[in-house]
Amino acid sequence: MIRQKSSPFLRLKMQSELKHPAALQQDPERDLTSVNEAVVRLVTGVRTESGTAASVEVDEDPTANLFPPPLPQPRICMWKYLDIHSMHRLEKTTNTEEMREVLAELLGLGSPDQSLRDAITLDLFSHALLFCRQQGFSLEQTSTACALLQDLHKACVATPLGNVEECYRYFTSVLFCHGVRRPPFSINLFREEQLLALADYVVNTYFRHFKLYKYVFTPQVRLDLSLTYMGLQPPTLQPEDETEKEGDELEEPVVAPQEEEPETVVQPEQEPSQVSILRAYIKTQMSKELGQLQQLMEEQLKASEERLSSKLTVLERPLQLPPGKGKNKTK
Repeated sequence: MIRQKSSPFLRLKMQSELKHPAALQQDPERDLTSVNEAVVRLVTGVRTESGTAASVEVDEDPTANLFPPPLPQPRICMWKYLDIHSMHRLEKTTNTEEMREVLAELLGLGSPDQSLRDAITLDLFSHALLFCRQQGFSLEQTSTACALLQDLHKACVATPLGNVEECYRYFTSVLFCHGVRRPPFSINLFREEQLLALADYVVNTYFRHFKLYKYVFTPQVRLDLSLTYMGLQPPTLQPEDETEKEGDELEEPVVAPQEEEPETVVQPEQEPSQVSILRAYIKTQMSKELGQLQQLMEEQLKASEERLSSKLTVLERPLQLPPGKGKNKTK
C-alpha cells in the first residue's frame, strides 16, 4: 500500500535524478538527516558569527570589562582535561622530571625556561599530582582533581578584577558535584575525608597565593579618571603644533628692540571664562565653609572658657564650716 501511494513521488524522483543523477542517490531518510544537519550547521554558524561579533564589540568597548565575567555553571568534570590514556601515561612515570615532561606535553605547555607562566602552571599541576598520589587517589579522582583545579585557575585569570569570593563559591559548588550521589547533577566520586583533604590543599596552596596568580596571569589595569561639571563645556585640547606657534608668537614681542615705544592698545573687556566662573564659585564656597567652621570654633572656645571660669569661682570661695560644728562647747 505504501509503495502504490508513493508512485507519483517516484516519478518526480526519477525526473529529478535525470537532471541531478549524482546528487540524489541517497535514501529519503538520509536526505532528511542531511537537510537537518545543514540547518543545524547554518544555525550554529549564525550563532558563532553573532557571538564573534558580540565579542568584538565587547573588546572594543572599554566600559564592558568593568565587572568580572560570570562564572560557568558547576558540572561534573571527570576526564575533562586528562582522559584515561593520559592518566595511564602519567601513572607509568617513575620520577618527578619524567612526570613533568609528560604533563607539559598533555597540557600543551611550552618550555619552562622560556615562559614564566607555563612554568608556574606546570608547577601547579605537578604538585597537585603529587598530592593525589600521596592521598592514594584513583585515576578518576586524580583526573577530576586536576580538572577542578584547572577550572578554578581559568575562573581566576578570566578578569584582572578581584573575584576571590566568587571563585571560592564556584570551587565549593564544583567540589560538591563530586561528593554527593545525585545523578545527573553530581556523583559520589570522593569520600568525605577526601573532600576535606582536597579542599584544604586547594585553600592552602591556591587561594593563599590567589593575588599572585592574578598578578602573573592577568594584564595590569590602570584607572583613567576624568571629571565633567554640569553646565560647563569640556575644555578643548589643542595640538602641539598650535601650542608651539602660540608660544613663539608670545616670545616674539619680548625680543623686539626697546627703542620703539609700545603702542597702547585698548583691548575690549573679555567675558569671564568658564574656568574663572568655576574658580570663583569654589572660592566663595570655601570661604563660606571656613567662616562657619571659624564661628563654630569660637563658640566652642567660649563655652570651654565659661566652664573653666565657673570651676575657678567655685574653688576660690572660702571654705565655710556649717554653724555649730566649729564652736567649742564650754562646760
